[in-house]
Amino acid sequence: MPRIADLAPAAALPLGDVELSGSHLGPHSFGPPAVMVDGHPAQVLMSRPARLIFRVPERASTGLVEVRSPAGTSNTVPLRVARQLTDSLHPVTNPAISRSGMIYATISGPRGKQTPVSVVRISPDGRGTPFVTGILNATGLAFNTAGDLFVTSRAEGNVYRIDAAGESTVYAEGMGVATGAAFDRDGNLYVGDRSGTIFKINPQRQIFVYATLEPSVAAYHIAVNAEGRLFVTAPSLSSNDAIWVVEPNGDTRAWFRGLGRPQGLALSRDGDIYVAACLHGQRGLVRVTPTGEASLALSGINLVGLAFSPLGGAILATHDAVYDVDLGVEGLDLF
Repeated sequence: MPRIADLAPAAALPLGDVELSGSHLGPHSFGPPAVMVDGHPAQVLMSRPARLIFRVPERASTGLVEVRSPAGTSNTVPLRVARQLTDSLHPVTNPAISRSGMIYATISGPRGKQTPVSVVRISPDGRGTPFVTGILNATGLAFNTAGDLFVTSRAEGNVYRIDAAGESTVYAEGMGVATGAAFDRDGNLYVGDRSGTIFKINPQRQIFVYATLEPSVAAYHIAVNAEGRLFVTAPSLSSNDAIWVVEPNGDTRAWFRGLGRPQGLALSRDGDIYVAACLHGQRGLVRVTPTGEASLALSGINLVGLAFSPLGGAILATHDAVYDVDLGVEGLDLF
């Protein structure tokens, strides 16, 4: 009879790949065993006596996993499956979440092409409504200490402040190919120009070159911790990309290396970094501890970013949709 000893990772997007370990998981005379996720049949990608890899069914939700063979049915183990909130979007980095739990994501569009809606507002139950229009290639999103939303335009190099009605005004100009954005607890805004510069804009709107990095083929993604350290990803064509850290004095170094195409990232209260990336050929959400230990926390394809919600859980952005999932992680709250 099949027996499941463990499952990794413990969470996945629909169509993510998950590995089971245990015993009697190999093929039988009629072929591989059957895997059920929340009652839905899963595609078995690899079957060995002690290992089995399956793909999460598109229609599955959080539930139990079991293996069935002619010898019997295994024990069950839980799997957290991300729930799609809305689609028809085009995020290219992290979503942003207000203190009330409202989610903001972009419809960024191809470079230089205006989309009818720039930013969509999504309620925690998945209802999406247009919120901002008229920003060309809206890219990075960030809230400041007062709860105002800011949006970068990678086409124009501008940063916009958005009021409660969704109207935009220019906050800063000349940011190059402006991509990632993040505020620290002192009200400084950091904006990544993917051609090689991290800008710092203080509350008086004075602009400084804060750090320089190698250019990215896609975007800079930025997160800030309580001590004012910036963590930055700058995906390239390498499979050995880094998470960079920029110290408050501007010193820059590789904090962790070994990721493929790392994109949006977020910090947990425990000091772990969660980043959308590829680790050892596995795609999804990678957890990196302060001591540099990396593991896959969630399996899934096309992830571009994430944010932890003040209501609990994590909000994940793919290249066309937004999902929520309970990872059992509390996000870092700077303000």
